[in-house]
Amino acid sequence: MDTRMNFDFFNPTRILFGSGMLDRLHEQKLPGRKALLLISNGKSTRMNGSLDRTVEQLRKAGVEYALFAGIMENPYKDVIMEGAAFARDNGCDFIVALGGGAVLDSSVAIAAMATNPGDLWDYVCGGTGKGRPLRNPGLPIVTIATTAGTGSEINCWGVISNPDTKEKIGFGAIELNPVLAVVDPELMKTVPPRYTAFQGFDALFHNTEVMISNGVNILSETLALSAIGHIAAYLPRAVKDGNDLEAREHVAYGSTIAGITMQLTSTTAEHSMEHSMSAYHHNLPHGAGLILISKAFYEFFIERRACDGQFVKMARAMGIADADKPEDFIAALVRLQKECGVADLKMSDYGFTPEESMTLARGARSMQGGLFAANPCEMTDEDCAAIFDKSYR
Repeated sequence: MDTRMNFDFFNPTRILFGSGMLDRLHEQKLPGRKALLLISNGKSTRMNGSLDRTVEQLRKAGVEYALFAGIMENPYKDVIMEGAAFARDNGCDFIVALGGGAVLDSSVAIAAMATNPGDLWDYVCGGTGKGRPLRNPGLPIVTIATTAGTGSEINCWGVISNPDTKEKIGFGAIELNPVLAVVDPELMKTVPPRYTAFQGFDALFHNTEVMISNGVNILSETLALSAIGHIAAYLPRAVKDGNDLEAREHVAYGSTIAGITMQLTSTTAEHSMEHSMSAYHHNLPHGAGLILISKAFYEFFIERRACDGQFVKMARAMGIADADKPEDFIAALVRLQKECGVADLKMSDYGFTPEESMTLARGARSMQGGLFAANPCEMTDEDCAAIFDKSYR
């Protein structure tokens, strides 16, 4: 596979990265006077102090806020519409999204629907979405990441679930890029070990998918390999000890860099396949789903010799210095999953049955079929179903 020299990169997001950076929020030029402060429906931001710290920063900046605490894992379309109505009713002129991937993803969709008529699915492309263009600019977004996984703090995409149609589809537009992102690893220290692993592998796979994508270019490859190396070296430490701030910083770096690599190069069908999995089984954490299918997914391309050189580069970045064959990447991947305690995940534990494989395969193509085009070789529905079969236990 050739690495392209040409690339097209645009990201207007200012990034404040590093421990303690949240304390500088009040010094920034914020894009409005009243924020929709968006958090999850859980307790984490309240218990770890990040909500109080954010509120204090807004107070110092002279910014009012209205709190919306309704976002769940794999956020529903109806919650997006509720949040958008809440923003309008409370006169919010920008969004501060404080949380993990679900909150950050939701902020993109709420920003759009706070200023546009109709239903979110009117503007979703793919599946049963109507694919209409946005009529009006969305609300400006400031993101404050409390997990390291999605890279959503610096891009204009969010993945939203529609339980009525059993779909989970990406939504976004270039004008919805956040204007400011704060990535402060201090806010990530209380993430439980298992979710630290799930989120870290999500970040890893963003970068590994970019590496095997047929659109990989000299910049996305350089950044992805850097991120892969940092995640592989430090994720086991972050899982073992959440207070290991050095480890948290390096994993957060790999996640944020993934937000950039995905602006430069598309991910692949691994993400389409997982979104189908969690559309049908809503209790499945996104990172766990990716882990479940990862080995079989990458073996599919290795068996077809689709991009051997890319796998060797990744294996070396993951610590196998003398890697010389694509199978070394699988060895590095399995080793990392064992070190992080997630090598024994089972699809059956999340309610999957072997009979679902083709349904999941067709769902992946229906919901996010565009990502299949980024694969380094063709993958049919039958191939996709076979990967689910191979992954099942």
